[in-house]
Amino acid sequence: MARRVTRAEADLPATALRVVLASGSPSRLALLRAAGVEPDVVVSDVDEEAVAAALGAEAAPGDVVAALARAKAEAVAERLLAGPGPAPDTVIVAADSAFLLHGELHGKPHTPEVAWARWQKMSGQTGTLLTGHCLLRLTDGRIAARAYEVGRADIRFGDLSGDEARAYLATGEPLEVAGAFTLEGRGSWFIERIEGDPSTVIGLGLPVLRALLAQVGLDVAALWQASGSPTGAA
Repeated sequence: MARRVTRAEADLPATALRVVLASGSPSRLALLRAAGVEPDVVVSDVDEEAVAAALGAEAAPGDVVAALARAKAEAVAERLLAGPGPAPDTVIVAADSAFLLHGELHGKPHTPEVAWARWQKMSGQTGTLLTGHCLLRLTDGRIAARAYEVGRADIRFGDLSGDEARAYLATGEPLEVAGAFTLEGRGSWFIERIEGDPSTVIGLGLPVLRALLAQVGLDVAALWQASGSPTGAA
């Protein structure tokens, strides 16, 4: 994993902490809730295609997902800091995922035709799910600390064709997820092996997130406490 971290301050106190998920992904929200964290959801509305295009075709895949995660976090931070009244100590969690197969980076397919074309390439193959993470900590009306990291996991797919493929595409599940598959849904039937952190495949690597929390002066217990579950019980 490639890690890039910058810190404006160290040892910031975790008082009256607000946790914000800068994503409308139901999978990321469910993952945090299952891990004992109840975040506020603020969708960034970042133009992902524009951010990726600005990087250029030669950008490394990890740099693309990292830039998208940063853009989402910063857009939400700007919105929160522009709001009325003093803001509480806040940690913003943002992530972006894409699937790398044979040197080509794939995002959401959006249509059954594109999803089917992806699965024809993925069937029986191994690819890499990349998830860029960005944490911003807001204190005293400013961004006080930042941390970034890209997580990755290798995924081996079984063969998918015929009636199973048509039935899977008809559910609509693979259309709005990176790589045209899910680990936590129907797509799990077709995943034979994972090397790496499974939560990264879902879209938010919890081990990565824990490491980044330390970089901004927080820990998992602080998130549990902010969610009203100091022992981690959901």
